[in-house]
Amino acid sequence: MHIAVLTLKIALPGCGSLKEKRQRMGGLHERFGRYPSVAVCESGDLDRHDASEWTFVVVGSASREVSSLCSEIEDKLQRTVDGRVLDATREIL
Repeated sequence: MHIAVLTLKIALPGCGSLKEKRQRMGGLHERFGRYPSVAVCESGDLDRHDASEWTFVVVGSASREVSSLCSEIEDKLQRTVDGRVLDATREIL
């Protein structure tokens, strides 16, 4: 069993409220939580309007599978979120 923890810090320039923040993040939990091998949560910057931090725990039987899914999450997030990814850290356990 292979496990990766992917943490993404996202800047949301011009975001003025927590409601707007939720709208701009576009349902990440629902989108990625559907994968049976992914757990996702907003892990930081909960009270900030202009930033958000999300953590994804990815589990798989092969390290290549886990790495591929982490890359897919990063790519999808950059394409679909109205913000800018400032930092992405990946920890393999």
